[in-house]
Amino acid sequence: MGIPLIGDKVPQFEAQTTMGAINFPEDYRGKWIVLFSHPADFTPVCTSEFVAFAKRYEKFKELNTELIGLSIDQVFSHIKWTEWIKDKLGVEIPFPIIADNTGKVAGMFGMLHPEAAGSQTVRAVFVVDPEGIVRAIMYYPLSIGRNMDEILRLLKALQTSDREKVALPAGWPENELIGDRAIVPPATSEKEAKERLEAARRKELECYDWWFCHRKL
Repeated sequence: MGIPLIGDKVPQFEAQTTMGAINFPEDYRGKWIVLFSHPADFTPVCTSEFVAFAKRYEKFKELNTELIGLSIDQVFSHIKWTEWIKDKLGVEIPFPIIADNTGKVAGMFGMLHPEAAGSQTVRAVFVVDPEGIVRAIMYYPLSIGRNMDEILRLLKALQTSDREKVALPAGWPENELIGDRAIVPPATSEKEAKERLEAARRKELECYDWWFCHRKL
């Protein structure tokens, strides 16, 4: 099956998790969501990822964001694995993990690994906004763990862009050219292009040219 694209409504589903049944995305209305899949329970890379997500859970909460994990393992496997992580590593997993043992949800999101004959999910990340719209999608290979700080940065950038009506540069807020400043949307007419340069002369904006202007947030 195909995957929802950026800008699409996120697929709806009901599922069993380690914290009970959920109706997605209805149960998370008004919140941002990071829905992420992992290949399998009781595997080293996945364990390192879940510990990393758990250690940053409060940072996600501060961004009005809920985490939801998923693999096609049974719910009892998820529960036993999270117990192992708590007992052996001293980290409690504070977010639900979907037990998608039929592969139904993974199929909706294109998460099933083609080389694993449907027996594993890829490392996918879907960022969904409070309106239920897919805003970002990331995929990683089986052998490489994700960078949770980058996912946090992405969330902060999306929320800032929405709030301020701006674009944000590479590596924001530590961009090599403009630091933590925001990029003003490009001019859409000759008149607006001239107005941008005039605004730069008045020190209202800083511009490299009319098509590359930036401002403080």
